[in-house]
Amino acid sequence: MPQPDPATEASRTPAVEAGGPRLPTYPQDPAPPQPPTPSNAGAAADNPVYTDRTEPGEGGELHQLPGNGIPPLTTSQGQPLSDDQNSLKVGDRGPTLLEDHAFRDKMFHFDHERIPERVVHARGYGAHGTFTAAEDLSDLTRASLFAEAGKETPVFVRFSTVAGNLGSFDLARDVRGFATKFYTDEGNWDLVGNNIPVFFIQDALKFPDLVHAVKEEQDRGWPQAQSAHDTFWDFVGLMPESTHMLLWQMSDRTIPRSFRFMQGFGVHTFRFVDADGASTFVKFHWVPRQGLQSVVWNEAVKINGADPDFHRRDLWTAITNGDFPEWDLCVQTFDDDFADSFEFDVLDSTKIIPEEQVPLRVIGTMRLDRVVDNVFSETEQVAFMSQNVVPGIDFSNDPLLQGRNFSYLDTQLKRLGSTNFSQLPVNAPRCPVMHFQRDGHMQMGRQAGRANYEPNSFTGAAAGPRADREAGFRTVERPESGTTRRVRAESFADHYSQAGQFWRSQTAVEQDHIRMAFVFELSRCEIPAIRKRVVANLRNVDEELAAGVADGLGMDLPEATEPAVAPRHDLPDSPALSMAFRAPDSFAGRKLGILVSDGTDGALLDALTQAVTSAGGLVETAALKVGGVVLAGGQARTPVDHKIDGAPSVLFDAVALLATGEGATELAGHPAVRDFVSDAFSHYKHIAYVQGAQPLLDVGGVADRLDEACHDLGSVTPDDLVAALAGLRRWERDV
Repeated sequence: MPQPDPATEASRTPAVEAGGPRLPTYPQDPAPPQPPTPSNAGAAADNPVYTDRTEPGEGGELHQLPGNGIPPLTTSQGQPLSDDQNSLKVGDRGPTLLEDHAFRDKMFHFDHERIPERVVHARGYGAHGTFTAAEDLSDLTRASLFAEAGKETPVFVRFSTVAGNLGSFDLARDVRGFATKFYTDEGNWDLVGNNIPVFFIQDALKFPDLVHAVKEEQDRGWPQAQSAHDTFWDFVGLMPESTHMLLWQMSDRTIPRSFRFMQGFGVHTFRFVDADGASTFVKFHWVPRQGLQSVVWNEAVKINGADPDFHRRDLWTAITNGDFPEWDLCVQTFDDDFADSFEFDVLDSTKIIPEEQVPLRVIGTMRLDRVVDNVFSETEQVAFMSQNVVPGIDFSNDPLLQGRNFSYLDTQLKRLGSTNFSQLPVNAPRCPVMHFQRDGHMQMGRQAGRANYEPNSFTGAAAGPRADREAGFRTVERPESGTTRRVRAESFADHYSQAGQFWRSQTAVEQDHIRMAFVFELSRCEIPAIRKRVVANLRNVDEELAAGVADGLGMDLPEATEPAVAPRHDLPDSPALSMAFRAPDSFAGRKLGILVSDGTDGALLDALTQAVTSAGGLVETAALKVGGVVLAGGQARTPVDHKIDGAPSVLFDAVALLATGEGATELAGHPAVRDFVSDAFSHYKHIAYVQGAQPLLDVGGVADRLDEACHDLGSVTPDDLVAALAGLRRWERDV
């Protein structure tokens, strides 16, 4: 047989490094075409009606023309349009023609603009920012984002409610999602958590049941975004493992004042893995530098009526005003010896490790400093997945986490319609992406080269990527053994002890709010047996709590449910579980609402505004008419931010009454003003006033009930007032 000619064989060798084809990397370079983003976004606020270069049509419609920096309008294919006001017709009044490709292009896109909303966490709001590492964590993890102090990593965060749909209101009593995507130089890491460190269930198999129970009841289609109904309480009443979470859910943490003032948690136990493959258990905490703050229930209800987008507006306003919220990323780390000696199973997502037992270690800080350009493209299309980890971070055997890791990928395919969802800009890694995954709907990568498989015999760039045993992700090596069984570990069986610890760790005010929340929610249940079962469970948490709920419902105290494991009532209090532990120490990031009228003292208004803004707060004014007021001694009308009807006191953290004289008397005759004052008082807020505002105090029904949190601006300086506002609420007030 003839031997191959070496020269001929050389000529058949696949392309070598020099001149070889490039493999796809995302984002691509150069970047693919993007939808136009006007550089003057938001300028319309200063010029709401563009009147430059317009002309009327034959039917009186307005045609706006390009030029002077305004680009021509095109179809999605880039074809310039001559008319975006009229479809193509036969004559003036004839039928529309099928050949109108511009109409077809526009309507086709409109008909398909909506994608399935998330089954849970549908109502969310996102922002961009930066995570800065605090120290070199190589003693714990090889994760590159923690490799050195000061290293910065871009992030995208999405906050959300859980139960409601996309059109629900912000101030539902609900868990808040706190999901962070870190665009690290070794791929994306998604820390997908909540603002509560525990969860309702211990095994992911029960998640569909939980969500079905809390969603609107299927035979009637309501209630929306609420847990106060029979099916939810029926389910959790039959699931004692939910009890700990219920205490958190009924606390003020589920009606936060703002996304900016709430904690976040990774919920599960994860692993840090160092360069040698040694692992350490880790739990993640986000701690807001702004402190914690919530609202009271009556306030939440009224905020939803006044501004159902309250949380969205708050985050957008803070960032656009340069008041960038920050959170410290903290960890609790512990080894197997601690895990084995801890009173509860660290793989149980209904349990916490108290900070007093394992203190928090700050490993970095996140700052959110940029709002999204397009809510749909970014906030709605962002795809978080708990299984997105990077080298140096790994999973534990938490069965709830294991189920999430399996489920999330299906979710993204359902919502985003293609396995290539990772190529969407908000999801695309900010590092080279090299693989042999090909084709699929909406493939945007340039799949150059010949080989789309490995192993292959090509060389150089044409050979494509290869797995890296040293730098690549390596799962922690750990022994696993046992028979296959559908079983719940006995170490998960104590469902009440930590719930009792949480209850005892709250202040008296917080305990009162929890009790009232249980009473309200259970009073919405139509079936008495459901209420009885929940109260019977609460007797295993705390007798005083159960008795208070039973009394509030007007029912006899039932026998306690037989627990699987006798609850412990000797666990030490954990002050860190109380929101008071991280109460704010200033008025920074908060908002003062000032009621003004004709005759208001302009110098006092200016001084008060200066004092609040110097402390990092915001000031907004309200008056009888949005056109403004004429201040004392002034001639021109001074603009105000709100008409009083659209600015109830629930939208502010504290209020000041600067209306005086005839202006105050006129305001006092307006029902919205009565509510403004009375609500501020009944919601325990600080109220500042001038002597001329006496008619407002009278109509609000508080004139003879003023306390230490009601400040006479004739005797208190603006700076002293702002110092007092750091306390936010006077819980001792008898309302």
